[in-house]
Amino acid sequence: MMTSKERFEALWRRLHLLGDASAWHARLLECYSEPQRAYHTLQHLEECLLILDDAKATRLIAKPDLIEMALWFHDAVYDPQGSENEALSAQMALEAFGDHPAAQEVARLIMLTKSHQPEEGADDAWIIDIDLAIFAQPIDRVQEYERQIRQEYGWVPEAVYVEKRGEILSGFLQRKQIYLTAWARERFEVRARENLSALIDSI
Repeated sequence: MMTSKERFEALWRRLHLLGDASAWHARLLECYSEPQRAYHTLQHLEECLLILDDAKATRLIAKPDLIEMALWFHDAVYDPQGSENEALSAQMALEAFGDHPAAQEVARLIMLTKSHQPEEGADDAWIIDIDLAIFAQPIDRVQEYERQIRQEYGWVPEAVYVEKRGEILSGFLQRKQIYLTAWARERFEVRARENLSALIDSI
């Protein structure tokens, strides 16, 4: 299991963090299991960690452990009706990291999953591509993802949802490149564009 306590504790040790790794792992699992979630769950975190493990084989990620910890925390706070999820998730990571010198970098990486636009960090593109890898999964999974997103936004009237969701998906499709790393583009770009087009047609 990608989200096992053993994996998290090993990451915690590699980063030389203080505090109780087991308690933080339990807290994160509780967060990702909250009832308002349908997509932003342990399933999504597991999928992100699987992609990360594949990407690490390239040896192109400068600090893969920081990317991994940012992924663990990136959806720790998730309220479908909220606008500060990433900022609150970053704040939780800062709490976990304490005075660790990498605390601010992990928080910054988490914030990138809101805009999906890189800044100047060496690994910015990696966390963005991993978070967006869902678009390039087999079509059955992508359709399930879309149902999960609709469930999370069940409070939005259908006509409004269709309009806004279409705008979001079209925004990704209209990008010159959905994925920022050559590694992700090679593996995901073509399928993601096919899947996005299918989703847009289906909503």
